[in-house]
Amino acid sequence: MLNDKKDIQNMKDRRNVLINKVGVKNVRYPIIVQDRTVGSQNTVANLDIFVELPHDHRGTHMSRFLEVLNKFHKDNIIENLESFLKEVKNALNADASYIKMNFPYFMKKAAPVSRTESLLSYDCIFEASLREKYELVIGVIVPVTTLCPCSKEISEKGAHNQRSLVTVKLSLREFIWLEEIIEVIERSASCDVFPLLKRVDEKFVTEKAFDNPRFVEDIVREVTVRLQDDKRISWFKVESENMESIHAHNAYACVEKDV
Repeated sequence: MLNDKKDIQNMKDRRNVLINKVGVKNVRYPIIVQDRTVGSQNTVANLDIFVELPHDHRGTHMSRFLEVLNKFHKDNIIENLESFLKEVKNALNADASYIKMNFPYFMKKAAPVSRTESLLSYDCIFEASLREKYELVIGVIVPVTTLCPCSKEISEKGAHNQRSLVTVKLSLREFIWLEEIIEVIERSASCDVFPLLKRVDEKFVTEKAFDNPRFVEDIVREVTVRLQDDKRISWFKVESENMESIHAHNAYACVEKDV
């Protein structure tokens, strides 16, 4: 009988090595996200769920992660992350539990001149942990356009530009809409990125970028200036990576700051 078999995971381990994180990765799961415009939107997240494994435990019980997750199937898991992590800790008899969520968030954007509307997706990140206390970091990755100030200065005809990815992660004292973070980033760039542009819109964004040149360093500083005085934020990290159009490398800058 299966019940008579040894539970190998529960056997003692004598190597005296604590494992910081063990669990399951890339679990696709439907979630609900708060939407400033319509209240909420449904999307699908990739989840990584872990616990800390004591030095004397041979293994963890992988099935229990999914058992706990399925208990939250009808709930808004983002609003219940602390309760979820408590259940994971209890189910796995662990001292610490963790979850990382990556999901696309969709916003309707109107082209700058034609006002043609279409949907643009932004990659979002929620990272939560529970040990003695609960901690949550939220983040967004926003594509923008940047135009090189040096190239503009030295060139008689045009200047090189590139698409950049700006990542902002925040620890919060109070609630902040994802849309607010996205807007801060887009206002700090040479120009927004749009999913759909007509010819009049292409002319507008090209000229706007030309009039607003930004180094990768400018991007992280502009975002920092806009975030550092927000009393709702206790910590933030800003990263910008330019996919260079005339170089074989990318340009990168980062600012991390307690507020």
